[in-house]
This record gives sequence, structure tokens and C-alpha cells, in this order.
Amino acid sequence: MVRECGERDVDALERQLPTGLNHYHAARYRRQCEGFSTFLVAYRGEVVVGSGEILWQGAKEPEVRERFPDCPEINGLAVVPDHQSQGVGTAIIRAAEELAARRGAQRIGMGVGGDNDRAEALYLRLGYADTGCRYLDRYQNVDAAGKRHDIADPCRFLVKPLTPAR
Repeated sequence: MVRECGERDVDALERQLPTGLNHYHAARYRRQCEGFSTFLVAYRGEVVVGSGEILWQGAKEPEVRERFPDCPEINGLAVVPDHQSQGVGTAIIRAAEELAARRGAQRIGMGVGGDNDRAEALYLRLGYADTGCRYLDRYQNVDAAGKRHDIADPCRFLVKPLTPAR
């Protein structure tokens, strides 16, 4: 089951998909509360097995947002390792697509790391197409000692047209 993240889900996410001092789940939940995104959580029974966020204003990288305006982005897709290759990622993506279509989006996009062939294969299988847009996904990561690291991961942006919701 995939549903919108609630406040109580944040701790469950942190236990299953730890982000340590980065507090990524709390930040995604906060963005959802502010109306900038929808943070989705996947459950199997009572156990959190994955999550993903839809950024309604588009990709966080300005060069991608400029090239693909009005294109919500699925971001931060993560599946608990013991539940990978069991349809969890697909369920989160499908839920995101459905929400975007209901909001009137004509397409939805997502970035994929240059070294993440397995994820790219899934996205292509689900109908996403490589746009030729290459960019650096820039973010900061805080290690266990509290030291900040600037990260710049090379990525490709993929887009899928959406069928209007009925």
C-alpha cells in the first residue's frame, strides 16, 4: 500500500531507511506540509518498505526546471534493501503518476544517477524516456561525525507523458 506520509510515518521511515544527521525524511515531510510536494510512503502490512517524493514545482535543479517547466519530479525514491525487486518502487512510481495526472500534469519526470543502471532499467520499462538532459544533482550530506560534504552526482533526466485522469 502506498499513501501520503503522515507525521508518525517519519520515525518509521527513519528506522527502515536511516538518514542520520541529514534528517531527509523530516525535510520531505516539512515540504509536504508547506504544499511544495507530496511525500509517499509504501507499506507491507505494518512495515515501511519505501518512499518517494513528488516535487510539484519541478526538479530542484534550475537548469532542469527551465528545460522542463510544469513537469513535476519524482525525487528521493528509496526502497528498503530487503524489499527491492518486489514491486515497491513500481508501486510508488505508479502512485506518483496517478497523483500528478489528477492534478492535471501532462508529464512527470525523474532523475537517475549515471551509475544506477538497475533503476534506469526500471524507469525505462515503466515508460520513461531519456531526454538527453544531463545535470549534476547537488546536495549536502552530513556524515556521522557531523561534517558536511558537498555532493554532485551526474544524472540524466527522464520524462513520461501522463494520461489525463478521468
